[in-house]
Amino acid sequence: MKEALIQKINDKTAKIAVIGLGYVGLPLAVEKAKTGYMVTGFDVNKDKVDMVNKGINYIGDVVDSDLKEIVGDGLLKATADFDIVKDMDCVAICVPTPLDKYRQPDISYVKSSAKEIAKRMHKGMLIVLESTTYPGTTEEIMKPILEESGLVCGEDFFLAFSPERIDPGNAVYNTKNTPKVVGGITPACTEVAATLYENVLECEIFKASSPAIAEMEKILENTYRNINIALINEMAVLCDKMGIDIWEVVDAASTKPYGFQPFYPGPGLGGHCIPIDPYYLSWKAREYDYSIRLIETSGEINETMPLFVIEKASRILNTFKKAVNGSKILVLGVAYKSDIDDYRESPSLKIIEQLEEQGGIVSAYDPFISEYKIGGKMRSGMGSLTEMDVREADIVLLLTAHTTYDYEMILRNATVIFDTKNGFKDIKDAKDREKIWLL
Repeated sequence: MKEALIQKINDKTAKIAVIGLGYVGLPLAVEKAKTGYMVTGFDVNKDKVDMVNKGINYIGDVVDSDLKEIVGDGLLKATADFDIVKDMDCVAICVPTPLDKYRQPDISYVKSSAKEIAKRMHKGMLIVLESTTYPGTTEEIMKPILEESGLVCGEDFFLAFSPERIDPGNAVYNTKNTPKVVGGITPACTEVAATLYENVLECEIFKASSPAIAEMEKILENTYRNINIALINEMAVLCDKMGIDIWEVVDAASTKPYGFQPFYPGPGLGGHCIPIDPYYLSWKAREYDYSIRLIETSGEINETMPLFVIEKASRILNTFKKAVNGSKILVLGVAYKSDIDDYRESPSLKIIEQLEEQGGIVSAYDPFISEYKIGGKMRSGMGSLTEMDVREADIVLLLTAHTTYDYEMILRNATVIFDTKNGFKDIKDAKDREKIWLL
């Protein structure tokens, strides 16, 4: 069984399905198709299915021409029909794993995908979960559901966890060249899954001894960043009180060639992983009667940064004898990081909403995002940014440092700028810098 599937994978006759065509699933499906596999993407969103089948890209990390070419060659197609699983040899699950309203892991999409697959499984299949989740999900949730098919894991089918490592907007590392971690239920499961990734990716494949190792390492990666960002955010707040430039402090510390890795402050954390993953671990830790105090505290610090930004923006307006109430506030950036079109968990949303609750007249411009949702309602952003837009603002609030902004135009026309990302760092003229307040 194992040898037959490995042979199919090696000779590229294995048929592959990717469940979920979002920020993780579509890039993965494209890379698999580019190496010669026949790939079918599944998504419940009919618009995504139609766009893929037309070769229209909607994910920043996918090259438009790549998608169009593989769709045109018949190597990639999309569907909203789960029955395609019946004909597949390998299935990758890349569905969302959000938090519910109580900030507990919501793995309902993982469960429902596993149940649908179980109804259509056959012997000799590989199933890989890529969605970020808490340690134990693959063994405790996925395996029992899939074995309801009557097939035995490790003998009749192969199951593994391999965490996604997508960094939207990263110009160096992408799906293709970022090292991959794979942990199977059995050694045979690991071997089959690793074989698939070795045929698709151009990077090291690390074979973990279990899915739990792979699940925990993903949480560790993002918790590491969460804690260090919390540290620098807390330093930024203290430096603000002391009248010290935190950005110059980091530059100075970065001259040390060992023992220090620079992290930078900001208005808060965004994206699907870093603000959310520590809560997976916190939830799971309670099962073992253990409190992960440092990790929980880091989350609390990062969650307060939008409030700090609003408080400081209010202070800045006060120096011009203005209150937030009635002031025209120009927000630059809705995306959670620079040069991407993803605003999931973006701190900009909370800042915009709370400034408006205080009576601020907020306009938002993001060259990558034309529409965004706050409080369940869709909003339209500014279609362009003119000199008049900047001049009319009582304060310009830079929340996302997109490289496409005309920083000189903004500086030339702004009354005052609150730069939370050090986007105006290249401005050296002392007179110009008088307009700029840093985080």
